Amino acid sequence: MLMFRVVFGGLLVAGLLCFAMYVGTGQVVWRRRGIVIVKWTVVAGLGFFAVLVLERLAVML
Repeated sequence: MLMFRVVFGGLLVAGLLCFAMYVGTGQVVWRRRGIVIVKWTVVAGLGFFAVLVLERLAVML
């Protein structure tokens, strides 16, 4: 759980830094990188919560 929070937080910070670089430099490549990082962060979060739900279902059965 702690490891997921650290990875999730790090990915969010990395995405924010990419967007800050985009605002600072105006280069589109930073915006694209930020969008990709945030997209995969959301996918990782959904996967994590899916695992939590499946664990709860396994206990109920």
